[in-house]
Amino acid sequence: MIAAVSLLLSLLLLPVGPASADVKGGDTARGPATEGVSAPAASGYRWSDVPSSYWDKGAIDFVAKSHTWMQDYGTSTFRPTGLESRAKFAKAIVQALAPTAIPNPRLRLKDMDPNDPRYNYARVAVTKGWMGAGNGYFLPTKPVNTRVVHRALLRALGLGSLIADVNVFHTADGYRFKHPDYFGVMLLGMALDLRYNHGNEAMDVGPLTLLPRAEVAYSLWRAYRIFTVDKWELTGVRATYTNFHLNTIPTSLRPVFEFGLRWVGYPYVYAGEWYRPTPPGYCCGYQPVGGFDCSGLMWWVLKSPLSYWSNLSIRHYRGYVLNERVSNDMAHAILRKNRVSYANLRAGNLMFYGNWNAAHSDAHIFHVDLYLGNGWALNSGSPGVSIVSVRSTWYRQNFVWGRRLSLA
Repeated sequence: MIAAVSLLLSLLLLPVGPASADVKGGDTARGPATEGVSAPAASGYRWSDVPSSYWDKGAIDFVAKSHTWMQDYGTSTFRPTGLESRAKFAKAIVQALAPTAIPNPRLRLKDMDPNDPRYNYARVAVTKGWMGAGNGYFLPTKPVNTRVVHRALLRALGLGSLIADVNVFHTADGYRFKHPDYFGVMLLGMALDLRYNHGNEAMDVGPLTLLPRAEVAYSLWRAYRIFTVDKWELTGVRATYTNFHLNTIPTSLRPVFEFGLRWVGYPYVYAGEWYRPTPPGYCCGYQPVGGFDCSGLMWWVLKSPLSYWSNLSIRHYRGYVLNERVSNDMAHAILRKNRVSYANLRAGNLMFYGNWNAAHSDAHIFHVDLYLGNGWALNSGSPGVSIVSVRSTWYRQNFVWGRRLSLA
């Protein structure tokens, strides 16, 4: 009986009906040139299980050959696809970012042997507040997920207070937005590119994905790079997200924006407009993991249902008239006289980015996001869904016009 109910619920969440011509295609990830960071170049080190062409070989070499932080299986075996445990991750992050730290002498971890070589590393991670140990239980063998890794790395980089501030996302009149507890962690982790954006999107990870060791190696390398060489990135993130709030918005937009906040940290997926891998028979094209491209995110958050597509069972509000699927079509679905200038943008408007023609009378559009107000937009670019400042140079230089949507 329980299995039957679960199956019925899963079916109710799926779009129905045949595909339509206006749902094909997608938008490539666009954004500032600094979005998306490549893994470091591979060295001449050899592994039995990491090919020379492996996507993360450079980071793996760095964290387990140049350094011993993740050298858990000797000098020739790394196990890149194996899940990383909390105890192993604690050892790696402490060795990388606080190698001389001393744990609280009174702290005891009930589920770890004090003779375990990782015991004191776990105690340091808990003492520093990078990782938790509820009621004294560290859960050393439990795999880490993206949220755990990013939270620990961000706190190690000194951004713990900024995470807390970002989580109190609010409007000028005091309304505090509801969002997942990992919202601030994923937003800042995205801003610092702590997650790799794969060319093979089936490998992309979300906030709660259990992480293989290769992904952890990349995130640890990125954090160490920021900690030692690229400290300017910390300055930039603090400057961008300090005093993070919106102006007063219509109450009708609150559920819309809160629904959008739920997906911060989901990966960019070309032609993606669904929150999980699509099953056989999905109306609008296959996607291997849950995620969104820029116009797909606009569909997911804003589009009113049609016969072949609906997420009302997840979203619980009807939405707006938005029949076009790609950003260029969305931008050109309105008359020129109805195009909205940057100065006249309102919360809930679409913002389009593109290349003007020589006469500056029209443009080819390559990106779209949702204006939240006060210079912020909900955006899906590389590496995924985030909230970005559209006051920054790239967004101002490439903005062409906005569009107001009508309620369905």
